[in-house]
Amino acid sequence: MITDDPNRRPFGVRFFAGAFVAPLIYFAEYKPVTVSRDAGFSHAPDALSALAESILAEARKQGATSAEVDVSESVGQSVTVRLGEVETIEYNRDKGVALTVYSGLRKGHASTSDFSPAALAQTVSAALAIARNTAEDSASGLADPARLATAFPDLDLYHPWDLPVEAAIELARTAESAAMAVDARIRNSEGGSVSAHIGQSVYANSHGFVGVNRSSRQSIAATVIAQQDEAMQRDYWYSMARAAADLEDAASIGRRAGERTVARLNARRVKTGDYPILFDASLATGLISHFVSAASGGSLYRKASFLLDALGKPVFSPLVQIVEDPFVPRGFGSSSFDAEGVACVRRDIVTDGVLNGWFLGSYSARKLGLQSTGNAGGNHNLIVTPTAGDLTDMLQRLGTGLYVTELLGQGVNGITGDYSRGAAGFWVENGQIAWPVEEITIAGNLKEMYQSIVAIGSDVETRGSKRVGSILIERMTVAGE
Repeated sequence: MITDDPNRRPFGVRFFAGAFVAPLIYFAEYKPVTVSRDAGFSHAPDALSALAESILAEARKQGATSAEVDVSESVGQSVTVRLGEVETIEYNRDKGVALTVYSGLRKGHASTSDFSPAALAQTVSAALAIARNTAEDSASGLADPARLATAFPDLDLYHPWDLPVEAAIELARTAESAAMAVDARIRNSEGGSVSAHIGQSVYANSHGFVGVNRSSRQSIAATVIAQQDEAMQRDYWYSMARAAADLEDAASIGRRAGERTVARLNARRVKTGDYPILFDASLATGLISHFVSAASGGSLYRKASFLLDALGKPVFSPLVQIVEDPFVPRGFGSSSFDAEGVACVRRDIVTDGVLNGWFLGSYSARKLGLQSTGNAGGNHNLIVTPTAGDLTDMLQRLGTGLYVTELLGQGVNGITGDYSRGAAGFWVENGQIAWPVEEITIAGNLKEMYQSIVAIGSDVETRGSKRVGSILIERMTVAGE
């Protein structure tokens, strides 16, 4: 959960440099921890908590002025079936410790997957060696103790799926066969897949904070390929949820994958011009992600954001309302505390198009002379209020223009807001899908695109931390033929 290290993985030992500072309070002796199994885990939550406290005690013993640690474990199973035959069966069981220590205003980081006392002591030593040889940074330090979470409501995030591998294989076969049965032109497959994962982590710091997270993630997917003459098209569909009971039916997932694939056959380009653009809900989440990136502390204090000085000003069309709600039951962005232990709060991020707040962790907040917003680690559930009906209604509102269902490339400039992406989708006439489109580019500027939002659909995407329906933008440039 320590997010200053995006490359952290629970394998081996890695070292990073930086800086933070805070007073030190310790309460655990460094000692081996007896662990017990629980729902597939090798450690019970209280054992991970005791291990985290022991690591903090070792950091103090070796001379750290403060420290924070994340101890995590995950267990998963994934099955892929292709053309009815089992292609892969994967099991994973990972664990890791990510430790950050502070020596005054200097910071060092190290991680390990070895939980033995000797290895943990060596990890502490390595982190301190880095801290003592890095530059001081006055913005560094643990989170403000007054802002740490004290309430931990049950957000219903943990639902282990008791799924034997044989049953997972049959579900994957069901999804794939349903997709293949949609149309005779579906002649190949990239497979049906089923995955079940659980994870737990403990974040603790030397202010005395200890927070436990447990969560699950289950999914079913299908991807197939259709061919007509020499042209081939590929598409997919998937369902993902915290609990298996919330997943779409495997056959329904497959049928939707097949229908989406066949619908793309006979695609062609459109004439170059300026047209209304309707972003499918699955792509509209990307538009919100670009906003989050530009409104986040790292981009702001580096002055690498097109939203500099935008606080309190209109950023979106007046019809846009965005709420951050960390407490959505079973939400993929739900948590009572962030990656530094800071309490999460429900906030109105955008009201009538006006930007009300940034996304800040402690470090970026100090660089900007502000307070953490509880967003170390990123945004929590962002809920964009619909202003219109379902996809059928949104197509009617589009009238004649482009419905985009796939984006290609990474042509987004976070500093200027310039936006240029390869795209595919459907040409719409009089509110009805006319024919599929491919090999085009759509372009604009995010500042203008946000201001030009004319409708937000009720077909809300829930498979992530951004909950938003399809978004209709008044006009963008399309480069075609």
